Amino acid sequence: MKTMFRSLAGVNYRIWFAGALISNVGTWMQRTAQDWFVLTELTDNDAAAVGVTMALQFGPALIIGPLAGIIADRMPGRRLLAITQIAQALLALALGLIIVLGIAELWMVYLLALGLGVATAVDAPARQTFVGELVGTADLPNAVALNSASFNTARLIGPAAAGLLTVLVGAGWVILINVLTFAAMLVALGLLRAAELQPMQKAGRGRGQLRAGIQYVARRADLVVVFTMVFLVGTFGFNFAIFTATMARVEFGRDAAEFGLLSSILAIGSVAGALLSARRDRPRLRVIVLAALGFAGSMVVAALMPTIELFALALIPIGFFALTMITSANAYVQTTTRASIRGRVMALYLTIFMGGTPIGAPLLGLVANELGARWAMGVGAVAGLLAAVVAVLWMRARHNLRIRRHPADDPWWRLRVRYDGDDFELRMQDLETATQEIAIVEAEARKT
Repeated sequence: MKTMFRSLAGVNYRIWFAGALISNVGTWMQRTAQDWFVLTELTDNDAAAVGVTMALQFGPALIIGPLAGIIADRMPGRRLLAITQIAQALLALALGLIIVLGIAELWMVYLLALGLGVATAVDAPARQTFVGELVGTADLPNAVALNSASFNTARLIGPAAAGLLTVLVGAGWVILINVLTFAAMLVALGLLRAAELQPMQKAGRGRGQLRAGIQYVARRADLVVVFTMVFLVGTFGFNFAIFTATMARVEFGRDAAEFGLLSSILAIGSVAGALLSARRDRPRLRVIVLAALGFAGSMVVAALMPTIELFALALIPIGFFALTMITSANAYVQTTTRASIRGRVMALYLTIFMGGTPIGAPLLGLVANELGARWAMGVGAVAGLLAAVVAVLWMRARHNLRIRRHPADDPWWRLRVRYDGDDFELRMQDLETATQEIAIVEAEARKT
């Protein structure tokens, strides 16, 4: 248990965790209320409209995400996060007011979703890299996993509360409640102990910084594979608002309360996946692959469920495998990337992950409209399967490395690697760990 929650031993991380948990509850409340409002009030059960809203909310990451990474590598994390939190609060205030006043139109929601997407695109890499300042490198994988646990614990509370409150007071008031939760994060940022932060070296201004981040990723074959997997699953699999909203409304004929409850049940598995990831000493590529396969299988099972009760139960393993995959991928990228370029690399990672939504969300909305929500979930299952296949093929190709046991009864692998004229001898238990160690060696060699 101590291993699972070891990052909470630090005061700064405890403050951050509490503020983030409250803010995340509000975020999930707004997402749930907004999606339901678009589906049922502004349109006649049009899943494609929900997909467009999601695309606008996540689309800016595809365009400005890499530039946001440069900002994260240059600006102090606390200052940048305070700016993005205030911007998101103002946008939520505008959305809540137009709904409460009864003047909301679809194009207004689209416009505010786009503004929120811009703020989120800048916020995301700053938030990811700032965690390293709170806990340091040794506990970074644990802190990343606990962040996911916080986000998905909020997902247990937020959608269910939003669904109930939407029925009682309306979507607009639910979104206005979210405005208040941003104060928790701002207060947490103000309470952090500056003397106990572990600030990373910030990059100065210079030309070619974006290109340097792209080149760094391109030279790391392992990162390219992880990015490809995340793109496939993020684009076509992580569109849960479309899946749960259309299944609840169209397939089972339920209202906002059931929709919110389905989102919360999905988070049960997500929290479990994040907490198990927090127990691991370091992320492993094989865990990402197995989680992608589990995600594909659980999506198929859920799509075939005949009742809303069985569908709800089937959402739990979906959440578990989804969060296991994405948390492990996130931690793998962060822990194998040097600090001075981590903001740019994480921005590229988040661009790949969130930037695929403008492609996948409208497409899956159309599939749900034309063929039904069950077929849309089938598309997500195929994406998970393809992601696993990509990684397995790459791992098989890496078997051409010379690996031998010395002596025959030694339980450790011994690998000879040649890099820039120097020989390295690595001893490890499996090929996947060898790949990760090679990436670290290469990164250190470039740094010197």
